[in-house]
Amino acid sequence: MRGFEPAYGLVKDAVRTAGEARGFAVARLLTHWAEAVGEDMARKTRPVKIGYGKGGMGATLTLLVKAAEAPMVQMALPQLKERVNAVYGYNAINHIHLTQTAATGFSEGQAEFTPAPKAPASADPATRAKAQAVADKVTDPGLRAALEQLAENILTRPRS
Repeated sequence: MRGFEPAYGLVKDAVRTAGEARGFAVARLLTHWAEAVGEDMARKTRPVKIGYGKGGMGATLTLLVKAAEAPMVQMALPQLKERVNAVYGYNAINHIHLTQTAATGFSEGQAEFTPAPKAPASADPATRAKAQAVADKVTDPGLRAALEQLAENILTRPRS
């Protein structure tokens, strides 16, 4: 490619290899887990691996679940399986196996279930107004919010 290459292009082969080693032929299931299963279920579960049987069709998805949440997740397995299969576009997953764990996973900090807290909003209204002025002509609300956040981060970063 000429010019700047997207960051994903630099690491896509390594990500695909790592995902396929765990059985994830569709990496989108890992990278967009919260979108695939919903925010509530994503806070309770993490995909660990997909195992394929000898017959070829009908994989088993293994999920890491907090022990206290396991009964509720167990009751929601039919809906969860339906949502996961929607990512694949066909009935790729026949079974979901739950592995119960403590809130921090098997080893301290390796399987954190709650997302990292977002940075607090800027307290300076002048900086906020400048950031909004940068993105005021953008019509897409999601893109405008991202551009405002980027402008605010640039305007408030420490100068060395």
